[in-house]
Amino acid sequence: MDPAYPLITVGDPRLRQPALAVTDLTDGRVQQLIDGMLKAVVAHNGVGLAAPQLAHPVRVLVLASRPNPRYPEAPLMVPTVVVNPVILAYDDHRQKGWEGCLSVPGQRGQVHRYRQIDVEYLDRQGKLCRQLWQGFVARIFQHEYDHLEGQLFLDRLESPADLYSEAAYQALLG
Repeated sequence: MDPAYPLITVGDPRLRQPALAVTDLTDGRVQQLIDGMLKAVVAHNGVGLAAPQLAHPVRVLVLASRPNPRYPEAPLMVPTVVVNPVILAYDDHRQKGWEGCLSVPGQRGQVHRYRQIDVEYLDRQGKLCRQLWQGFVARIFQHEYDHLEGQLFLDRLESPADLYSEAAYQALLG
């Protein structure tokens, strides 16, 4: 992984700051950040990553679902760069599911998320896009979007009993 983009972890106050909108996608630093995010999400076996996790308080996230050691059942998708996302609609149904976070190492939690989400955003070239994500990818988006708002999945736990160590989570899987 590029040492210019180390992950920050829970306890670092920068994870709790709301991110600012990207105003110039042609800025080389923004494009370099996006390249670093795409490398970092793969290097850390993530399925998504938000710029604040790399100590950059801007509204950029990457969705990069694929089977990997942390998420062996994850669906495969083309990595998607999402800039300045706006949530247009949620469906009426939420479901509880397991989440982990590269910025909260060694922990997994059961979190309620909407099953489907309609989002408008810019791609890395500045093209306006609209996407309806469902299931696991909708969960990834909501998790990463929370980072843009200065929130962690820990904030969404309904009970302390919903938080597991990574070892306890793996033991549940058998």
